[in-house]
Amino acid sequence: MRLNVVAMGDGPPVVLLHGLLGSAQNFGAIQKAIAAGGRRVLALDLRNHGQSPHAPGMEYATMAADVAETLAAEGAWPAAVIGHSMGGKVAMALALTRPEGVERLLVADIAPVTYPTPIFARYIAAMQAIPLRDGLTRRDADAALAGAVPEAPLRAFLLQNLAFAEQPPRWRIGLAEIAAGMGEIGGWPALPGRYDGRVLVLSGDASPYVKLRDHDAIRALFPAAGFASIAAGHWLHAENPRAFLVAVEDFLSAA
Repeated sequence: MRLNVVAMGDGPPVVLLHGLLGSAQNFGAIQKAIAAGGRRVLALDLRNHGQSPHAPGMEYATMAADVAETLAAEGAWPAAVIGHSMGGKVAMALALTRPEGVERLLVADIAPVTYPTPIFARYIAAMQAIPLRDGLTRRDADAALAGAVPEAPLRAFLLQNLAFAEQPPRWRIGLAEIAAGMGEIGGWPALPGRYDGRVLVLSGDASPYVKLRDHDAIRALFPAAGFASIAAGHWLHAENPRAFLVAVEDFLSAA
């Protein structure tokens, strides 16, 4: 599958892969800052997200194949690859299945392990339950989500996926396909081989996603992996963009 790409800048290619229910636009300011440093930065909408096509199948090998096909078509192969959360798992799967296309890898706050997904399943069910009728306003949709998603910033993030300009409004993302694939999204497949290139696993120091016990699983697949953290939770690039950018620039410029 060819994915939607938001590209800016010129120079060595850097790829940004978003997390579950996100999109390429989530990296807006980060992408601009990296591009300003003399790099061609491509932010991708993963399948069933953003403006990319909808299709069944959220397996990580499948999503990694989408990314490989898209980067080859864009002439951005190989590239430095940066992925957050679900996008970090896609990035790891890409490095393991197509290592020749990954010049170096930065994984933001995720490990190659299985995570429970009841919270995200609840969010998706609440999104699917919003009545998409003529005249639906953002305030109406926000109120419909409030019971399942009490955090206002998170509701705003989720509602970025709803096209209110259309009547009736419609979801841009493939909610049914994502809901059907939650087992694969929360899990981690048994992929052959390992990636011997440069790897940084960057975590939020207040996030529970990458635990010390996960380091062995990471090093088994990525022997050269290094570990670092910044002052943030799981959404580290949004919560502390300055520290995130410093870590990214240091990693990209390291010989």
